[in-house]
Amino acid sequence: MRIVIADDAVLLREGLVRLLTESGHQVVAAVGDGDALVEAVVEHRPDVSIVDVRMPPTHTDEGLRAAVEARRLVPRTPILVLSQYVEVSYADDLLATAGGSGGGIGYLLKDRVAAIEEFLDALRRVAAGGTVLDPEVVSQLFARRRRDDPLRELTPREREVLSLMAEGRSNTAIARALVVSDGAVEKHVRNIFTKLTLPPDTEQHRRVLAVLTYLRN
Repeated sequence: MRIVIADDAVLLREGLVRLLTESGHQVVAAVGDGDALVEAVVEHRPDVSIVDVRMPPTHTDEGLRAAVEARRLVPRTPILVLSQYVEVSYADDLLATAGGSGGGIGYLLKDRVAAIEEFLDALRRVAAGGTVLDPEVVSQLFARRRRDDPLRELTPREREVLSLMAEGRSNTAIARALVVSDGAVEKHVRNIFTKLTLPPDTEQHRRVLAVLTYLRN
């Protein structure tokens, strides 16, 4: 594979160059900042780029922003991002580019590089157009999704009721489907409104808002 490396840590950058070269790949550029990454991707059109999230001048998200810009200029260019720590917002931003332009995307912790065969396999999969996420990143993404999910407080029965509401069924029809009383359904519906923090309004308006929340999640 033809590879671009972008990392301001000289030791890691040179270590990657050596590792990849010895593995039979060609490193067409090894750079230390985001602007140079974008230029290298545009010039060389590599099979895959390895990019550190944090690079000069502020060492926050320059690498990620450069990767997004590179994918804008060279659509579908595969990018494998390396990060010292799990930064969920960065992972989200990166995955958003996968949905827009396709192409391979990866997000790994730098510690994974030490597992050479696994790292090289991840690199190959990203170059082939796949998506590779570090297990720790996946874990934290799911944890955040659960925290942000407005439906997380609903009981299984309340979710059933909301699902049937989304089908346009009345309380009576829901009661028949679940083989419960109308009163039980009304109680579940009130609980749904409360847990989704839908303010008092007309019953129909709150039902619509509850269903929209369900469909979005």
